Amino acid sequence: MNAKSPAGTGDPAVLAAPGAATPLVALVGPPNSGKTTLYNQLTGLRQKVADYPGVTVQKHVGRARLAAGHATDVVDLPGVHGFSARTLDERITRDVLEGRLEGMRAPDALVLIVDATRLESQLMLVEPVLELELPTLLVLNMADELAGRGGQVDDKALAARLGVEVVRTSARTGEGVDAVRAYLADVGPRDDAPPLPERRLADVKAATPLPVVDAFAARRRVVREVVDEADFVPPAPSAASERLDAIVLHRVWGPLVFLAVVLLVFQSIFTWAVPLMDGIDWLIVTSGDRLASTLPDTWYRSLLVDGVWAGVGSVVIFLPQILILFLFLGILEDSGYMARAAVIADRAMYRVGLQGRAFLPLLSAYACAVPAILAARTVEDERDRMATIFVTPFMTCSARLPVYALLIAAFIPEGPLLGPFVGRRATVLLGLYALGIVAAVGTAFLLKRTLLRAEPTSFLMELPPYRVPSPRTLALRLLDRSRIFLRRAGRIIFAVTIVLWTLTQFPRTEVGPPEVEESALGRIGHVIEPVIEPLGFDWRIGVGLVTSLAAREVIVGTLGTIYGVETADEESVALQEILRRDLTLGSAIGLLVFFAFALQCMSTVAVMRRETAGWRWPALQFGYMLLLGYVGAFLAVRIFG
Repeated sequence: MNAKSPAGTGDPAVLAAPGAATPLVALVGPPNSGKTTLYNQLTGLRQKVADYPGVTVQKHVGRARLAAGHATDVVDLPGVHGFSARTLDERITRDVLEGRLEGMRAPDALVLIVDATRLESQLMLVEPVLELELPTLLVLNMADELAGRGGQVDDKALAARLGVEVVRTSARTGEGVDAVRAYLADVGPRDDAPPLPERRLADVKAATPLPVVDAFAARRRVVREVVDEADFVPPAPSAASERLDAIVLHRVWGPLVFLAVVLLVFQSIFTWAVPLMDGIDWLIVTSGDRLASTLPDTWYRSLLVDGVWAGVGSVVIFLPQILILFLFLGILEDSGYMARAAVIADRAMYRVGLQGRAFLPLLSAYACAVPAILAARTVEDERDRMATIFVTPFMTCSARLPVYALLIAAFIPEGPLLGPFVGRRATVLLGLYALGIVAAVGTAFLLKRTLLRAEPTSFLMELPPYRVPSPRTLALRLLDRSRIFLRRAGRIIFAVTIVLWTLTQFPRTEVGPPEVEESALGRIGHVIEPVIEPLGFDWRIGVGLVTSLAAREVIVGTLGTIYGVETADEESVALQEILRRDLTLGSAIGLLVFFAFALQCMSTVAVMRRETAGWRWPALQFGYMLLLGYVGAFLAVRIFG
């Protein structure tokens, strides 16, 4: 999955010098233009993900297989509106295109994707792209929507005015993608590239006397002239979109619709995922038993079966729940609803000092805080960006789901609560998500009036039209998330389970391994126990809290190892009974509250250090969230007994 060269600096094809055998083409375009959908059409499963050198921003590089055995490497750049470098996305895109990013060679050609239904606003990116003087293909995406809603544009006139080749596509259906492949097949390394077109938008602007106005207004005027000469007729507004917006953007109905969507997501996590989780559980148990039966009764079998197999399996079993969460997030984003949710949220976020643009990173944090913190780079105001980064880990990420699912299944009996649609467990899960939101809002309110005091900034967002998400794009996204999750399980959790097993085996006694409580692992737990005893936790939970710093979900495997349960998951009756025996309802709720608040994720701390260029903010964030978690758990034990 990771595209790493032997030196560990990135994909060899991307890092090759100009003149390399495989050309490199960059996809660039504004957000919501269908760029990533086109990238998926071109590359399919032949994709790799790695970090750009020197920054915590992922690059997606794939290989497009073309006719006659040709192949071209394609890099999918972040969606941007320009190259002003006000955000990290813009800086990365500009540096890659100009060949100024260390360890990355400049692309041999560009494919610029724009939404044909919003041609005038989308073409604002054309001028800075063409000024790079690289061979460029202009792709008018969503061409089917343009024609279907009565819009039109003269492709030939547009191509002549801009001096580039123009093709129409519908990346969602695959229409016109063959024309893009044909263009890629003709791209050669930079030295062999065809002569650059002579006519550029920059030349047009230079030949057109303009009043002395700011650069943005000048560019807007030139773009308007270009679309007028291309006889662009904007499509008629979508009647269906207008009817939907009348509901989802309504002051009353909008928040209610959003709440209904959230309830659907949470309920599905506890219903749709059950058959898949049962299937994975059966595979883990069956394969573990078969593996144990083929090995002699030695320490190696114990390590492999009781340590590695049980530890990794106890986390892999939660993959269906996590993928359901990602599926809903993908549908909401690709359908265009996510932008509407940001507009709705802006009304409330303005009151705490944040802007609606911060809503997108906060919502994506429900999947994982690490990419969500990176997504905060789209917030232009630095104080708003810092506040967004600080509160992002309060959002309930997917790594918390295994912990929540286990404890909720053990202590909350299932049954209808709000009629037949919402059960008790889903309601408790929703309450934990709400608890994180309350903590985030309160923290943002405090920050914007103390350390990050500033006047709220304005919020502008272009609402994309509603669209039916591409099943192919959703499937590839889920496959990508599965790889990332399994790689996480195969690295961090694999390492942690081996360490845990080793700590349970020493110090050795005359008859073999010690009892868990007398082992090195147990002794570590007893050192921690006096600190967490007021929370109703014993040494076993203490060990789990320490190991979960590597990854929150590790605590499930840790408890399984300590208690000797082969498959530690929410369906494990044995583990649930043990937890009900060792924890009171109050201490179980306290543990849920602790995980809702505390920053049990060193990956998040590391990313925040890089994004804030120091340890001051990460240290403050970790201490603040740990204190909230401790106090919250302490109060929960006193309230619920």
